[in-house]
Amino acid sequence: MTELITNQDLDPARLREAFGIFPTGVVAVAAEVDGLLVGLAASSFTSVSLDPPLVSFSISRTSKTWPDLRRSRHLGVTVLADHQSAVCRQLAGAPEHRFVGVPVRISDDGAVTLDGGLARFECTIHAEVEAGDHVVVLLRLHAVDQSDTSSPLVFHRSGFGKLAV
Repeated sequence: MTELITNQDLDPARLREAFGIFPTGVVAVAAEVDGLLVGLAASSFTSVSLDPPLVSFSISRTSKTWPDLRRSRHLGVTVLADHQSAVCRQLAGAPEHRFVGVPVRISDDGAVTLDGGLARFECTIHAEVEAGDHVVVLLRLHAVDQSDTSSPLVFHRSGFGKLAV
């Protein structure tokens, strides 16, 4: 039997490696703010509640994007498909290049969703909960569109993969 590591060994590098063992899907969270497209990629998306309809994602408290993004009346969330790994990398890159060449839809309320995603949600911020070095953002759903039947983009061990069914 292997020895369990105590709390004194929970350094950030070890935690990041251990957390990376668990595969997750990836979403784009985006909006139009002051006439500019603002967005980010998040691998911490999850459904929370059907009544009321809520989802969540986590964002680093040091994020430079979230303070601008959260000012939008509505946010768009797009579940990325397995063919969108390049788009995901782009969304994680320099803010001024995140949407170059990326086809999007913008709602009347400023929610931005990406074409080619598996599902698209229009949301408002329901609550923000401080959680250590992150903020857990609860989003209330106002609209949903699901049109793609391909597989989701999977983030695992700091890389992208495909779901094998």
